[in-house]
Amino acid sequence: MLAQYYRSFKRDLDQRGIIFSFSGYMSEGILFSLGDALRQKMALEDTNVGTVKKVFSVFVEQAQNIIRYSADKVSGDVGKVVELSSGMVTIGTENGHFFIVCANVVLACDEPRLRERLERLQKMDKDEIKAYYKEQLREAPDEHSRGATIGLIEIARRASAPIEFDFDRINDESFFFCMKVSI
Repeated sequence: MLAQYYRSFKRDLDQRGIIFSFSGYMSEGILFSLGDALRQKMALEDTNVGTVKKVFSVFVEQAQNIIRYSADKVSGDVGKVVELSSGMVTIGTENGHFFIVCANVVLACDEPRLRERLERLQKMDKDEIKAYYKEQLREAPDEHSRGATIGLIEIARRASAPIEFDFDRINDESFFFCMKVSI
């Protein structure tokens, strides 16, 4: 029964075009290893170099967002201080395009700002995104940011269609956030 269940699960992933999926606790080391496997898989399939770069770049940005912003974290001292962030990243193909989906828990207080940023990017065309990117490079980083505040803009620049996203309320303090990018 165990083998049947997981074979069925794998078959479902294959039918959905999933070529790569990770769910669990992430670190920079895991990000590096997963990224390396992704690059090798795409190279073995003779994927266009430009497409590989875009998919890899979006994958890295999304994984870093999980590492930096997931509200579901564990930490401790195991000879050194370790912090792991929970989330999932899935990469697949549909309709001749690659897609990258990331998901993680976000705090309810962060949801409105994240939603506003994504809605703003959804409404922009490529030229507007490019101009917004240049404008944001000149601005000081957002006070809540643990990065350069331009990660979402970087993702939108590489996407072949507007970013899709959704929030599912878990409780009063948190949401399950999901974002899909097509390349």
